[in-house]
This record gives sequence, structure tokens and C-alpha cells, in this order.
Amino acid sequence: MILGFTAVFVGYLSLWLRGPGVGLSFLGVEMAEWFKFLGLGPRRDLFYLPPIILGLMLAIWTMTWPEQEGKQAFDWRAWSVRALAVLVSLLAFPAVEDITGAAREQYMLRVVLIGCVIAVSLVSGFWHPREGWDRLPWILLIFLGATGAALPAWLFLQVQPFLSRILGVPVGAGIGFWLNLVGNVLVAAVGLLQMPMGGRTATA
Repeated sequence: MILGFTAVFVGYLSLWLRGPGVGLSFLGVEMAEWFKFLGLGPRRDLFYLPPIILGLMLAIWTMTWPEQEGKQAFDWRAWSVRALAVLVSLLAFPAVEDITGAAREQYMLRVVLIGCVIAVSLVSGFWHPREGWDRLPWILLIFLGATGAALPAWLFLQVQPFLSRILGVPVGAGIGFWLNLVGNVLVAAVGLLQMPMGGRTATA
């Protein structure tokens, strides 16, 4: 699980689009901002999903950890991971001038999604599953892993041939694209393996 999370994080900060030169090669964190010039509209928000989905997965992952003995015990490790989840999601936060400007509507979806990460991080700290609900975190991790792998990859594969035609040279997928894909698939796979067992993991 940790390997999958690490791959998604490193992938977002690594090369996604491998163009013919430095000026036409983009990191994951640059993809959405650059592709707004291609008229993708709201679809470009899919390139902002990796840090948001990673934040959600980190917070939900702590829901599978064993509880400390005693109701008043404070699990600093779990709350540290939840704080990390929020910080990671802020990689997708718009600039202040964007959310206060005339075109702020196109940035509000990202603000709402980051708000969801904050809400899930808080709720996960008070999660005490009842019988029949102990598999819910794993189901959510499977869904998020599949979503984080599929949606950015789908949009990337839509714009890749378009860019190749414009530039007149082939552009390819960089290591960051593959790390995001593999990392999310790995998280979903671990969730699938844990589903038959249900409940909380034996170790964090």
C-alpha cells in the first residue's frame, strides 16, 4: 500500500508528457495548467486528480489501522498521516487570484474536492465500524485506486495524439504517467486482496 502511495506522489512530480524538447515536456503538476490552452475546459481538472485522490486514499487507509487500547488513546501516527493527506491534496489548490477572480467558477470544483479530503481526514479519526461495515474502507480504496488510474490516463490518451499532430513529432508518456497508473492499480489490488478478510489490518 505504501509503495502504491509513494508511486502516485512521485509520479505527479515527475515527467508525464515526453515531448521533443524541454519546453514541450511536462510534469504531472504542470499538465492541467498547460492544457487549458487547448480548450479542454472542465476536463483538464482530471489532471489535478492524483494529489486529491492520494489524499483521500491516505485518510481512508488509516481507517483500516488497528485501534489503540483505550478509548482516549491518541494515535499520533494516524493523525500524522491524515495531516499528510491534507497537505498532499493542497498540491491541486488553485492560486488565490484564480479563486477570487472573475473566472473563479472553473476552479471551485478543485476547492470542493480538497474540502472533501479535509472532511474525510477528520471523519476517519472517529471511524468505529459496526458489523457489516468493516469492508467499507477497502471498497473505497478499490474505487479510488481504479478512478485515479483510469481518469487521468483516459484524458492523457485523448490529448497525446492531438499534440503529436500539432507538433509533427510523436510525444510519449513519461515515467510519471506510468508511476501514477501503477501506483493506483497497486492500491486497488491491495484493497481487493484485503476484501475477503475485512476488518482492520494487523499492522499499520
